[in-house]
Amino acid sequence: MTTYAVRVWLPDRPGALGAVASRIGAVRGDLVGIDILERGGGRAIDELLVELPSDDLLPLLAAEISQVDGVDVEDVRLAAESVHDPRLGALEAAAVLVEQYALDGLFTALCSHGRHNFDADWAVLLDLDGPGLLARAGDAPPAAWLGAFLHGSRTSAAVVGADTGPDDVAWADLPTADLALVLGRQGRPFRARERRQLAALARIADSRRVELVARQAVSTQPGAMS
Repeated sequence: MTTYAVRVWLPDRPGALGAVASRIGAVRGDLVGIDILERGGGRAIDELLVELPSDDLLPLLAAEISQVDGVDVEDVRLAAESVHDPRLGALEAAAVLVEQYALDGLFTALCSHGRHNFDADWAVLLDLDGPGLLARAGDAPPAAWLGAFLHGSRTSAAVVGADTGPDDVAWADLPTADLALVLGRQGRPFRARERRQLAALARIADSRRVELVARQAVSTQPGAMS
């Protein structure tokens, strides 16, 4: 069995998801996971995890789902391991962050897990004062471009509140520093739930950053205990 992530738009009404599940069963697929990414305007965007006994059934799966009234298939892809349980992935990322004992390790872990958990093409931690990159994972745009993009984005309250934003870029401030975690992904838009999850990850990293900075300050004081 191969697991696929199927992102669908469907009417936000009782029975719509059941009709989709019935179509999945009709092609011998097994619906093993549901993640609600966004709701509003009478529509919902869900990411479904579907196991298929044969890869040859994939085109038929997409066609069957699209036959449900009001349902559109946005994207179908082979499911990454982290997608199988996004909530567990988020908890594991948080655990790794709070276990870091150096700022460099914290920043590297933040980018690495941010990229992995959101299946992004790249992730960077940007120092907006420079701007400059403190850490990166993947092939990211230049720091100057990212800095200009973020400064422009901050004029929108909806973007700052993690409710919306450009399809291919998502970002979140570390609240007590002029730093931002920025992710990029082509072909599959970032949705509202993902943006809020990214903001939570940045808050966790920032809390640990504050602790490490305070610990470092104490350790450098004359007479500090080791």
